[in-house]
Amino acid sequence: MVVSASRGAEPPGQVPFAVTALSGENLRAAPTATLDGALRSVPSFSLFRRSDSFSANPTAQGVSLRGLGPSGASRSLVLLDGVPLNDPFGGWVAWTKVPRESLAGAELVRGGGATAWGNAALGGIVQLFTENPASRLLDDKPNSNPRSLIDYKSTGITGRLAVSAGAFDTHSVEGVVNLPVGGGTVQLLGRDFSTDGYSLVAPEDRGSIDQPAASEHRWLAGRWQQNLGEGLQLTVTARTYREQRNNGTPYQQNDSRENFASVALEAQAGKAFAWNAVGYGQDQRFASTFSSVNATRTAETPASDQYAVPATALGAAWTGVWQGVNDARTSAGLDYRRVRGETREYFTFSAGAFTRQRVAGGTQDVTGIFALHERPLAKNLRATLGGRLDFWREQDGHRRETDRATGTLLRNDAYADRDSAEFSPSAGLVWQPAKEWRVRAAAQQSFRRPTLNELYRPFRVGNVITEANTALATEHATSAEFGVEHSLGHLTLGAGLFWNDLRDAVGNVTIAKGPGTFPIVGFVPAGGLGRQRLNLDRVRVQGVELSAKWQPLPTLALTADYLYNDATVRATALAPNLVGKRLAQVPRHTAAFGATWQPVKKISLTPRIRALDRQFEDDENLLRLGAALVVDLGASYQLTDRCEFYFTAENLTNARLETGRSADGIVNTGTPRLVLGGVRGVW
Repeated sequence: MVVSASRGAEPPGQVPFAVTALSGENLRAAPTATLDGALRSVPSFSLFRRSDSFSANPTAQGVSLRGLGPSGASRSLVLLDGVPLNDPFGGWVAWTKVPRESLAGAELVRGGGATAWGNAALGGIVQLFTENPASRLLDDKPNSNPRSLIDYKSTGITGRLAVSAGAFDTHSVEGVVNLPVGGGTVQLLGRDFSTDGYSLVAPEDRGSIDQPAASEHRWLAGRWQQNLGEGLQLTVTARTYREQRNNGTPYQQNDSRENFASVALEAQAGKAFAWNAVGYGQDQRFASTFSSVNATRTAETPASDQYAVPATALGAAWTGVWQGVNDARTSAGLDYRRVRGETREYFTFSAGAFTRQRVAGGTQDVTGIFALHERPLAKNLRATLGGRLDFWREQDGHRRETDRATGTLLRNDAYADRDSAEFSPSAGLVWQPAKEWRVRAAAQQSFRRPTLNELYRPFRVGNVITEANTALATEHATSAEFGVEHSLGHLTLGAGLFWNDLRDAVGNVTIAKGPGTFPIVGFVPAGGLGRQRLNLDRVRVQGVELSAKWQPLPTLALTADYLYNDATVRATALAPNLVGKRLAQVPRHTAAFGATWQPVKKISLTPRIRALDRQFEDDENLLRLGAALVVDLGASYQLTDRCEFYFTAENLTNARLETGRSADGIVNTGTPRLVLGGVRGVW
């Protein structure tokens, strides 16, 4: 069943949008050290840059689906058990706070879901699901699904523990324990991870200032699930999290902290009606330092100290699903989310100290109501029609800058409150002319408000200075797709066309090149760039998705997926030189090939190959990142019925994966060969 497209469970064959579902076992077996790395087996999924959460700064972990304008602020909504994971202040996603050992699965809905979810679901939905606390995983019979769900009542206390270690002094421990308590269950989850990391700068460009990008994170979570009566279930969740990273030089560090809690209710009120509700609160702190490195990379000068970014998110949602006659179905609901945050930072470094302080931020509220109706129009033809109305409001926008030595107020901006309403309709058709064929077509309109970070916070990375813009307009997208799927025995083929018209896309647009002092961005050093967040009038993102899955033997399955993506700026009055340029960070061709092979009863192999075309680092298409072919390999050996040894070799051939290129020619590279081994046990 798929729940992410309409917020109500429905068979995947009835969903008119492109959906990929990955089981928890698939995600754990993927030959990668990170969860976001595992999701890259779907070519349509990418982060802002090619590096994943093993080494990437949290602000670069925004999600893009089908290359719909990658940026640090996600244009896709990421959810964990129905609660947004997108950062309240910046929109990026801290992937390291998501469990991997206790995931039941993931759903990726490309180009759909905006009617059900609203703001930030511009490019689609990525939803992750934690295992039900009242279930456990046990080994099943050989040559069948390797794990199956067993009710905890028949087995008492259950759990899973995974311990791994490997290259770059990487260590990880993650576990989950399910405890029967009274008439309910308590689930305890936790992880502790650390790595010395690797140098982010390419070998030929490294200097004495460059060092490995070490990181460590840990989190602890608890879930209590209790039946309150027939057909009514309560789930209470709490999580605390902390991550610390070094970003490649001694001065550049960041620190993330979060406390989270939610309460959810699910009810089955008869055969024809079900509903669910959730309320949640999130409080987090973020701190980060940035520097400018000299040409020989032997010294660095502090550029800014973002010493505190307090942010909170409060939200609630209710969804009802009515099952009608003749297989008709209606889902409807309402939701509310408030985010508040500000950046507090020191900048303008002179004579060994920062001379200025900046405080900037505000509040965003979004309230939405939606309805979706599905019904068969004929025996093999099913239609979906829906609409959503959102009301957003931004308040208390402010930016204050102070001279630290004298206390003189240098800037004191208070921005006018803004508000508006957005309508997001969608429609889809699914036609099954024969048992082996499925044809689908869908269209939607969607929107995204710029994040507080985009509106209020200027920033500097190296010699690149980017100014905020409080006048940013709302992004809007009109999307359409058409797909055909054919299943013939052990072979499944799929093909899809997609088209997106993205209006007022927020981009970091180059407006100055150093050295010199310029309007808006101020002083830009030699070799540096001055940029401002601006709306691009029109961007077109269109392409083709192809997929194939072949299982010639019960012990062998092969997959192949390909994405062609033409992402081009079509019109922009503020930066006419960008018309015809490709969007930064979007390769034209991406492919992934994978296999699951069990050559003997106790051994499983999961190789994967990813092919990435060339792409551009910058909006002007002057800084090119080379193509890459990345080979990963995973293997496991079943030691006992409940214990296995597993091994992963990420980037097995040690291929060069360029992840960044600066205006002065410095190249950053992604994960080199990363070998990890570990033991996983269930009880």
